[in-house]
Amino acid sequence: MSEYILKNEIKLIALDMDGTLLDPDNKVTEENRQAIKAAEGQGVHVVLSTGRTFATCSDYAKSLELSSYLVTVNGSEIYNEQGKLVERNIIQTDFVKWMLDICNQFKTDYWAVSCDRVYRDDIPEDLFASEWLKFGFNTSDNKAREEIIQLLKGNGQLEVSNSSPTNIEVNALGINKAKAIEVVCNRLGINMNEVMAVGDSLNDIMMIKEAGLGVAMGNAQEIVKETADWITATNEENGVAKAIEKWVLKS
Repeated sequence: MSEYILKNEIKLIALDMDGTLLDPDNKVTEENRQAIKAAEGQGVHVVLSTGRTFATCSDYAKSLELSSYLVTVNGSEIYNEQGKLVERNIIQTDFVKWMLDICNQFKTDYWAVSCDRVYRDDIPEDLFASEWLKFGFNTSDNKAREEIIQLLKGNGQLEVSNSSPTNIEVNALGINKAKAIEVVCNRLGINMNEVMAVGDSLNDIMMIKEAGLGVAMGNAQEIVKETADWITATNEENGVAKAIEKWVLKS
């Protein structure tokens, strides 16, 4: 890959969490922590943009002393600097019921995210009593996974991605991290060309593609690396810190 030429000053950094900001022990390394702090010290907004729910990522934001927006559940929810929900996008419950039937057909593991909690291989009988944000499949059977992906894409009303090579993540059509980051940028008066987005999986591809600078982790899926403008080190090697140092701190 030829060296990327940065055309705009970076004013916002969008960071995926699992496989990106977090190391394999689900911790933020001191190097990543210091780089984020230095970027914020220069007035750059640092936004966690994750497939996780608010409940499972807000403590990380607090520990990093971030004073910015949070993009959660792949963009299904956006929270402001005060931790107040400013946007929510749900999946039709009929689709959740249909996807549950697909899980039973292919005998896959699954999880489902409602507005209140995460269900793993266990879900309420009355699906219509809740509102749903995301549905996930997990299987090591490559053939089954590919067949499920084709079924989901054939639906035409779902956003299909993943957060690891063995899973499938499903949100409402048009809901992804890029769209959510654009909402945040509009609120902050920032252009998407002034964003650096960093990630490792399919649920990061749109924000990597639409950001002014899209960065893939060294441990990213190959298609993510092919989409990115630049590839940093792995999440075991402080890849986030290295990207921030090179493109934001210019050190």
